[in-house]
Amino acid sequence: MTPFRFGVLVAVLAAILDQAHKAFMLGPYAIAEKGRVALTPFLDLILVWNRGVSYGLFTQESDIGRWLLVGVGLIGAAVFFYWLTKLDRFLSAISVGLIIGGAIGNVIDRLRFGAVADFFLFHIGSFQWYVFNLADVWIVAGVIGMLLAWATERPENAKQT
Repeated sequence: MTPFRFGVLVAVLAAILDQAHKAFMLGPYAIAEKGRVALTPFLDLILVWNRGVSYGLFTQESDIGRWLLVGVGLIGAAVFFYWLTKLDRFLSAISVGLIIGGAIGNVIDRLRFGAVADFFLFHIGSFQWYVFNLADVWIVAGVIGMLLAWATERPENAKQT
């Protein structure tokens, strides 16, 4: 399997897993009715509808804002897909695939619900980190993977020092 095809597979699986988790949390698990559920001393489940981007930045309450964020998500996924077509290394392809899958997962939420469903809340005492979902995990993991690829993968034609 080529890095491109593997990256596409990763993107599809990432989006499917994100949407399956959201369907479970909103459906059978009924997180909306349960409210905040403590899993560990530092991790809770809670439902937060994010109408913005990371950390709730650029919150959009209007339909125009919602569709703008859908467009930005789709353009971002398309740019990363184009980049994926140029990659010849598996770590880079997996990383870009995770970013694409995460972006698509959140775009699907905006299309279905008008906002992104977030569930995971890390906290230490009264300090609370932002609430996030699996799509966000995929995007962060993809960025970390890209940084690792940048630091460790050398093109075949690079000068040896």
